[in-house]
Amino acid sequence: MKKSVHNIFVGVMISIIIIVTLYLSYDGYTYYTTPLEERFYHPRYDWFKPSGIYGQGLGVIGTFLILFGVTIYILHKRYNILGKWVRLKYLLEFHIFLCTLGPILVLFHTGFKFGGIVSIAFWSMVAVVASGVIGRFIYIQIPRTIEGRALSLNEVKHMKTDISEVLEDKYKLQPAIIQLFLNFTETGSTLEKPSVGVLQKALKENNVTKSEQQSILKMVKHERSLSRKIGRLETMKKYFKYWHVAHMPFALIMLVIVVVHVIVAFTFGYKWIF
Repeated sequence: MKKSVHNIFVGVMISIIIIVTLYLSYDGYTYYTTPLEERFYHPRYDWFKPSGIYGQGLGVIGTFLILFGVTIYILHKRYNILGKWVRLKYLLEFHIFLCTLGPILVLFHTGFKFGGIVSIAFWSMVAVVASGVIGRFIYIQIPRTIEGRALSLNEVKHMKTDISEVLEDKYKLQPAIIQLFLNFTETGSTLEKPSVGVLQKALKENNVTKSEQQSILKMVKHERSLSRKIGRLETMKKYFKYWHVAHMPFALIMLVIVVVHVIVAFTFGYKWIF
C-alpha cells in the first residue's frame, strides 16, 4: 500500500514537470524559436524577455524552488526539523522534484540565451541536476530503514533467513531440493541458477500446496534481493561518498553565481512586480 502511494506521489511530480515544460514550450514557442537578433521585434518581447514580468517571474520562482528544495532537505536531514511527519526518502523525492522543476523554469527565464557569467551558472545547474539523477540512482541501491537511514553491512546480514533450516524443518524438503533454492539465492556464484519455474516444479513434485509455494518463492526472492544488496552495499556507499564530492561544488558555484546575478539585477533596477 505504502509503495503504491509512493509511486503515485512520484508519478504526480513527474507529470507536473512534463506538463509545465510542455506548457512553457507551447506558450513561448514563437519567441524562443525567433533568432536572438530579431527577438526585440517580437510582439511579446516585453513579456518573454528575461527582465520582463513573465520571463523574470520564471527566474524568481525557479530560483525559489531550487533554494527551498535544497534548504528543507538539508535541514531535515541534519536536524530532523519535520520530525516523524515526513520520512527522509520522501523528502528526497520532493527535493529532486523541486530541483528539477526549478532549473526548467530558470532555463525558460534565460530565453535559451547563454553568455558570460550566466552560462557558468547554467552549466553548473545542468551538472547539479545530472549528478542529482545519478545520486538518486546510487541512493536507492543502498538498503535503508523505513525512516531513510542507511543500513550497515551487519544489519543487512541479520535480515537474512536461514533458508535451508526453514525448508527442511517447516516444509520437510530433501537436501537436493533445498540446494536448488540456495543456488537461486546466491549471487556472484558461477553455478547455474535455476529459474522460478524449475523451483515451482520441484515444489509441486514434493506435494507442496499452492499457498505454501507462493510463500516459499516469496521468501527466496527476498533472500536473493538481500544477497544482491549485500554484494553491492559497500561499493554503493563508496560511490555515494565520491558523488558528494562532485555534486556539492557545482551546487555551490551555481548558488554563488545566482546570488551575484540577483544583486546585479536589483542594482540595474529589475525588481519584477515590486
